Parts: sequence; C-alpha cells; structure tokens
Amino acid sequence: MREMKVLGISGSMRKKGNTAELVGAILGRCEEGGVKTEFVSLAGRKILPCLGCEKCKERKWCIIENDDWDDVMQKVMKCDVLVIGSPTYYYDVCGQLKNFIDRTYSLYHDRKLSGKKGVAVAVHANKGAVRTIQTLEAFLSTHEFSSLGCVKGTGYHEGDVLKDEKAMKRAQKIGDKIVRLLKPSHD
Repeated sequence: MREMKVLGISGSMRKKGNTAELVGAILGRCEEGGVKTEFVSLAGRKILPCLGCEKCKERKWCIIENDDWDDVMQKVMKCDVLVIGSPTYYYDVCGQLKNFIDRTYSLYHDRKLSGKKGVAVAVHANKGAVRTIQTLEAFLSTHEFSSLGCVKGTGYHEGDVLKDEKAMKRAQKIGDKIVRLLKPSHD
C-alpha cells in the first residue's frame, strides 16, 4: 500500500514569503500528524504561458518542454492532496501561478487530476483574497478535485502572515482535517 502524500505549492515569486509560510503551516500540521508532505515554490522557476495551440488534446500533456512546468506537474500527479497558494495581485492569483494553472488544460481532456483533494490558499495585503480563492477553487473544481477548504491570510512584509491568528488557526484546522482524512486511525 502506497503512502498518501500532500503537496504544497506556493505560486509566489517570493521563495520564503507569506504564501509559502501559510502553505507551510498546513504542511507542518500534516507532518506533525504523520502525513508525508512535499513543498514546491514556483519562485525562480520558469513557467511559460499556455500557447492555446490545442496540441495537448492529441499529446495528452502540454507540448512546451523548455521550462519547469513538467517537473512540478509530475509531483501534482503523484499527490493525494494539493495545497495550492498564491499572493493576491490585483484581486487575483499572481501571473506565475496563473501560467501554471493555464497549462493544466492539457490534463483536463482526460480528467487526469480527477479524484484528488485540494485546498486553496491566498494571502493579501488588505483586500482581494476572496477573488484569489475563487480562482484557485475554480481551478480545483474544473479538474474535479474534492475541496477540503480554503485559508485566507493577511500580510505584506515577510512573515506578516504568521501574526494573522485567524489564518494560522484555520491552517491548523485544515491540516488536522487532512490528517484525519489520510490517517483515519490517527489519535
């Protein structure tokens, strides 16, 4: 029997920014509960935009090969739960994560992500996270993930989100929910 795994992705271009911290809080709670996790930051990675070429319909995978999308998507394909987070840019996900999401169209045709579980995470300076969550949940819903909830955090400077008690409590609750789901015999 294979071990269940949780993958956290931070779409932020700040490798150790608030989005990474909030995604990490969920993963940390999972680790405490004995669930294997992996964290991926899209910061510093090259994720090209979708070309809209439709060639993925025949190939069953994105045809772009000269970037980091494939490597990250292989990890998504192997996870049981995806915790995906973005900072809020102009009331929505950041461009790096949007490119990543748009390229998953190549997996939509055969419902390759269907049946996984997902958590949407957004961080804003003071407003806009609701729409960011909506975009992330639309991505998860389109690919037929079962939603395990969402977490919205507030923070601008590095580490600010750690002071958002409501967001941190919510992250812990979501982490506990994942542990209960993946390790039902957990005390």
